[in-house]
Amino acid sequence: MATPAISVPISKDDHGAFRVAHTRVTLDVIVAAHQHGDTPEQIHTGFPTLRLADIYAVITYYLNNQEEVDAYLRQRDEEAEQLHHDIEAKRPDMFQLQKRLQKRTASQD
Repeated sequence: MATPAISVPISKDDHGAFRVAHTRVTLDVIVAAHQHGDTPEQIHTGFPTLRLADIYAVITYYLNNQEEVDAYLRQRDEEAEQLHHDIEAKRPDMFQLQKRLQKRTASQD
């Protein structure tokens, strides 16, 4: 009997994000849920478009390639932070409004 190979249902989209099983769900989301302590079944409840077996495969891939995936996630966080700073620099008025709204909301609590 041949050793079965497990296929990992991850593909890279045009923007460099890894998505699960041709869905809009990213690797980032599955890993974050797993790190938060969610079981594959709980993740499946939140993302019923994913097959449970695919969720297990992605978590297995993460556990077997943790350093590489963590480096990818750090890079994605850095890119998101840079994008945020770029947008804030181009539209400071939008962020000033956001800060005022946050202060107002906080004072109402």
